[in-house]
Amino acid sequence: MKKGETMNINSRLIKLLIFNFILILLLLSDIYGQAQQIKWLRVGSLHHWISSYGTEAEIARTGQATEQLDGMRWEALFPWQDTHVAQGFWIGTTNYQDRDLNTLVPYKVIGYGPGAQTIGMIFPVEFKMIGRFNSPNVIVDGDNATDNKLNDIVDEVDPNLPCDRLIISKFNTNIGITVTRKIYAFSQQYHQQYFIFDYTFKNTGIYNTKGDKDPKTLTGVYFFWANRYASGNEPFKNGWAPSNNISWGRNTVNHQIGTDPKAPDFEMRAQYSWAGPHSASGYGAPLLGMPYYRNGVGDGHLTTQQYFGTVIIHADKSAKDKSDDLYQPVTATHYSADNDPTGIEQYNQTKMAAQYEMMQRGHSKPTHAELVGDGYANIWGSDNGGYGQIKAFGPYTLEPGDSIHIVFAAAVAGLTRQKGYEIGANWLEATLDKSKLSQLRLPNGNVPTDPNQYLNAWVKTGEDSLKEVFRRAIKNYKNGLKIPLPPPPPKIFEIKSGGDRITLSWSNNAESWPNFKGYRIYRAIGKPDTFYTKIFETTVPNIVNTFDDVTAKRGFDYYYYIESFDDGSTNDIQPGVPLVSSKYYTITNKPAYLRRPAKDLLSEIRIVPNPFDIRARRLQFGDTPGSQDRIAFYGLPPECIIRIFTERGDLIKTIYHTDGSGDEIWNSLTSSEQMIVSGVYIAHFEVTKDVVDPNTGVVKLRKGDSTFRKFIVIR
Repeated sequence: MKKGETMNINSRLIKLLIFNFILILLLLSDIYGQAQQIKWLRVGSLHHWISSYGTEAEIARTGQATEQLDGMRWEALFPWQDTHVAQGFWIGTTNYQDRDLNTLVPYKVIGYGPGAQTIGMIFPVEFKMIGRFNSPNVIVDGDNATDNKLNDIVDEVDPNLPCDRLIISKFNTNIGITVTRKIYAFSQQYHQQYFIFDYTFKNTGIYNTKGDKDPKTLTGVYFFWANRYASGNEPFKNGWAPSNNISWGRNTVNHQIGTDPKAPDFEMRAQYSWAGPHSASGYGAPLLGMPYYRNGVGDGHLTTQQYFGTVIIHADKSAKDKSDDLYQPVTATHYSADNDPTGIEQYNQTKMAAQYEMMQRGHSKPTHAELVGDGYANIWGSDNGGYGQIKAFGPYTLEPGDSIHIVFAAAVAGLTRQKGYEIGANWLEATLDKSKLSQLRLPNGNVPTDPNQYLNAWVKTGEDSLKEVFRRAIKNYKNGLKIPLPPPPPKIFEIKSGGDRITLSWSNNAESWPNFKGYRIYRAIGKPDTFYTKIFETTVPNIVNTFDDVTAKRGFDYYYYIESFDDGSTNDIQPGVPLVSSKYYTITNKPAYLRRPAKDLLSEIRIVPNPFDIRARRLQFGDTPGSQDRIAFYGLPPECIIRIFTERGDLIKTIYHTDGSGDEIWNSLTSSEQMIVSGVYIAHFEVTKDVVDPNTGVVKLRKGDSTFRKFIVIR
């Protein structure tokens, strides 16, 4: 056989293998449904991901165990504020004629989660996000500078939408119930801490991806959710948590209220959780909030101060009676994350019977929170995985064409990040110096008896905060989703680094909004995930659409956002207070910084600071990660190579300066990513392109021209 013939046969074989592989994928798609799609809701301070499979199961977004605690992030500006571990969604029915087994089974339970598993029961048919407007274009020095370009992708724009974002997720199930899930997200500052989940369950009889129907009456139908929460990602990720089991919720405490509509204190039907005290925290007593202070290190700021959960807004009494049934859900209690039968096995009768029993458990009295009391949450009970929440609605009878409507809101609240720093710092100061205790005040204004009482009392105010968020969600839905909306953000927000200023400009689309009042600009230094300070405001009738930040200092990174605001006349929560567009639309994720014009004299090159003294880092370029080890080279030609040598002559770093400015910043790391040590260093600057005077054509610097500078490092 000739060489060309062999190549042709191999080519045909490869094509055949590819064809067979595609055919297998198509067959698997018919069996298991479409591949999972993910969309983010991130228009307000609460961020969460949504799955086309109908629920957000454990590590199902990325498949990475390191992201077990993933979603329901609040305040989402700051890292590691996730509170969601897993959610399971099941449908159970009785006396079901199983077409796969060709037999009548007493129980059939299908669904997905809490743990991720093989799909074969849920078949997505529609998954899209509708937006009131697209995310703005946020640009820093010509580059895209917003995470929203990847994570806030709108499929359709509807300017009349009552919310900022609406995700529609529709899927069929293999027992013939079609689920339409609508999730509403708002950016208005009084409504941005919750999402409204609106479900319609219709008995269509469709049981596969082809749309085949097997209409039958379903009896004893329950709709069931299992939630696992936690809020220990920040201490876990930063390495000072007492045990990594806080990151999957071993010390999460669960509570429910409103299970008896006839009770005199009945207000709402809700389940919520929080991070309870951990026995290995080292604080000497049960303490909420897990302040950052361990083995004498830390500033005391709170890291687990959130309260999180769901509140029921509506549940049909039956397929024929669409009024709200105050006795739903019929089950609201805690469950054992590892010991209860949570993995779906739709042909395992023993397991499905146990899962159907979970749906019928009713309401636990006392609740998990009441059982834990004021003790250490992580050592209560025998389940190493901790405890979560379950709720179930039913039992319903669904004839072909019947539907059930259920609505609830998911929310997170508590002390704000800034308040968490204040309370934590006060607690730590009084813990280290008892004389400071008399200066502290409890939420009711009294003086605490000890610092721990002070801290616990303030963290517990998060429970009332969450209930207030629940009330707003209920009222919003009951009023037809007609909350007053803030002005939109500018469609374009652009920042340009300059030699003596940073210039910001923005489009004027918000100015046509009714009752529009003006714009405010906020700035952060060093990193984007920190506290911001207002640096500019412009109001009608003297509106401008540009601003020069002339207070910026050389060598520092600056991050910005802009908000549009109205005159406060439509605010129904705090009349007179302006409604503002969300900062999460325009906050920049890339830095702007002052740049000097390039020079044409090598004698003007300077190294700052020189000497570099680690003890003075706060006086140099700040003490935030990424800036505290900076060394700057000023007065550079437009393009050059900077080579850093030790005093002995060893080359440790080569920097290519190509941006045409006169500045270059170095993070003090060698080419092998090692931090430089104390000593004398030599920087060699070599011009890589002729510098020509544009007016005279005279060559001021030639390629190859070079010079040296010495600098000292003290660590």
